[in-house]
Amino acid sequence: MIVLGLTGSIGMGKSTTAALFEAAGVPVHSADAAVHRLYDGPLAPAIEAAFPGTVRDGRVDRERLGQRVLGDAPAIAALEAIVHPAVRREEEAFLAKARAEGAPLAVLDIPLLFETGGEGRCDKVLVVTAPAPVQRARVLARPGMSEAKFAAILARQVPDAEKRRRADFVLDTSEGLEAARRTVAELIARLR
Repeated sequence: MIVLGLTGSIGMGKSTTAALFEAAGVPVHSADAAVHRLYDGPLAPAIEAAFPGTVRDGRVDRERLGQRVLGDAPAIAALEAIVHPAVRREEEAFLAKARAEGAPLAVLDIPLLFETGGEGRCDKVLVVTAPAPVQRARVLARPGMSEAKFAAILARQVPDAEKRRRADFVLDTSEGLEAARRTVAELIARLR
């Protein structure tokens, strides 16, 4: 089974691209979705212990947690020490299941793939990209996003040019959904 890492900076179209793989029948594990599930209960006690006041009704309040950790490197490291091992366990279970089911290809959708050394767990890496003005417009259109928050997120990410340099495949998502769908189909055929 080929393990394809899917990554890209914020606002580059990673989630849409992951959905294109899923629609084509490729199993996809989303690190973001795993974090959401874990925040909805399993990790809430540990996060509340580390960051009091960030859990409501047994679920992590992502907004409150973000306010506590964004721009605070030690706090982010403490949060990652709680979250990353749990996400990794889910990823391993996903890959074992995909292998057992005979999938020829599986996708690991990991926003911080290069930042966390995740490329070592992948056979190939696909980076999604878009021109900076497109990225900026997409991100600032998100609810609750601000220039400061966008800048803080970008500061934690490997620059787009470096990601593209390190990738096996690059997909420019600014060319439209149909172009992305064709590229994904071609990539699936090539990797299978």
